[in-house]
Amino acid sequence: MNDPSDILVLRPATAADAATLAATIAAAFEQYRGRLVPESGAFRETAGSIAAELAKDAGAIVAERNGAIVGCVMTKVYEGDLYFGRLSVLPTARGLGLAGRLIEAVETEARRRGLPGVRLGVRIALVANQKLFNALGYREISREAHPGFDHYTSINMRKGLK
Repeated sequence: MNDPSDILVLRPATAADAATLAATIAAAFEQYRGRLVPESGAFRETAGSIAAELAKDAGAIVAERNGAIVGCVMTKVYEGDLYFGRLSVLPTARGLGLAGRLIEAVETEARRRGLPGVRLGVRIALVANQKLFNALGYREISREAHPGFDHYTSINMRKGLK
């Protein structure tokens, strides 16, 4: 944050945030429209689908700057680790380190729960994202193909926590 008067708050999302989370995810993933095959499932997120996930077993962390949501990440327990997806930062808030702060918050939450690691999936086509996750200590553990594809489309990554 460039302005010292900026206040950044990371907090758990609530069902009341669902519509804003859906809009934040859509805006953040817009840069990938037409670049990913298959198209990202992020474009199918709605306030209803996010509220339903939050009511079940998922969670989310939001980043608010001066009271406005500028980023978010969805979480759920998967294979004994905390999995995160839909890591999203609004285009107008990029370059401020928010993605790293959100990932840090996920790792903190995993430690709080006593979980041994954090997992994520990243598209093979998104090399810059793979580099970011590698730089943060995430390592490839497997690859998979989306349904209907005969070649790998996604990389699964994990970071063990101490």
